[in-house]
Amino acid sequence: MAFQQGLSGLSTASDSLNVISNNISNASTVGYKSSNAQFSDVYASALNGTTSGNQIGIGSKVAAVSQAFTQGDITSTDNPMDIAINGDGFFRMVSNGTVAYTRDGQFHVNSSGYVVNSMGYELTGYQAAADGTIIQASPSPLFIDTAAIAPKETTSVSLGLNLDSTDTVPSTAWTYGTSTPAVGSYNNSTSVSVYDSLGNSHTLTMYFRSMGNGDWNTFYQLDGGATEPAAATGTADLNFSSTGALTTTMPVTLNGLAVSTGANTPMSISLNMTGTTQYGTAFARNSMTQDGYTSGSLSSTTVDKDGVLVGSYSNGQTRNLGQVVLAKFADPQGLTILGNNLWAESSASGQPSIGSPNSGTLGTVTGGAVESSNVDLTSALVDLITAQRDYQANAQSIKTQDSIMQTLVNLR
Repeated sequence: MAFQQGLSGLSTASDSLNVISNNISNASTVGYKSSNAQFSDVYASALNGTTSGNQIGIGSKVAAVSQAFTQGDITSTDNPMDIAINGDGFFRMVSNGTVAYTRDGQFHVNSSGYVVNSMGYELTGYQAAADGTIIQASPSPLFIDTAAIAPKETTSVSLGLNLDSTDTVPSTAWTYGTSTPAVGSYNNSTSVSVYDSLGNSHTLTMYFRSMGNGDWNTFYQLDGGATEPAAATGTADLNFSSTGALTTTMPVTLNGLAVSTGANTPMSISLNMTGTTQYGTAFARNSMTQDGYTSGSLSSTTVDKDGVLVGSYSNGQTRNLGQVVLAKFADPQGLTILGNNLWAESSASGQPSIGSPNSGTLGTVTGGAVESSNVDLTSALVDLITAQRDYQANAQSIKTQDSIMQTLVNLR
């Protein structure tokens, strides 16, 4: 009597139970990929001309334990540094020169400023230049530079207005060089905040005085100083067509903006009023932009779908800090499992193809989210019942063999 078939069946059923139980235990493990035990039958080598039709198998064995690299659900988190992959690819991690790969996107910034996981592995990607340009060179550990960004002096202002075509020439004459224009000497005014080279804020005020027939004079002053004409004295510097469109060539340059803060002085600002109109409606400021800002400290970091880490600063500016890279393998089944949600490259997996998210066949990423385990608990519990039945059936096979053996022993 042979017990080998039943014993091998018990062994494979036990392995199947182990694999299923491991899946169930990792149902809440971020980035985990479920495993599946694959079995094959076992036959002794044919001897003495025995044909395959007369061979009796000697049991089963575990042929392989494969992983299913299907997509897990994307779950939002409260950590903006968490990153989920949607599609193909692995995060590329390094630790003391050792390269590993993972789908677990639970990251944080350590005390040295590097983006790491809970095991201390550093997330790699492309670095950003000082101006935020992504440099696509060899991937290296991503570093979050928390230094404040320097201020930028205002060099241009874009302003869109509507000047009321029904306005008449003011009854009070304009006094040049005054810091407080007389009431009734202008029709409208508006102010813009601008910045010097040290990031100090200044108020640029502009006054508009109708000359009649669609012509306007403009005057400006900085921080309540003396007013200056935007054009030669007595010359209209804003002209409009009969349809209310601005015909004056833009931009114009505002010179002589003196500051006393120790910054570059005087300031020179290019004023572009393209889009300004003269319609028969009330004065209105429709748009305003200027290119200067004060210094700012890093207040938060987010990740976009292309894996770019974007820093938001206290002065309202944003800047790219780096970009995550993803790695794709020809055969992910060939990766070596390291544990701790990590895999390593092997000869079976092939070398990784590295690139930025959302490029080629690589997936996109979602910041402030993680990829959940792809274990289907309902299916796993059904598989567990099936494996249990297999184990019981193989145990019954051994019991039957034992009963037959006992019968033979008791023959007299």
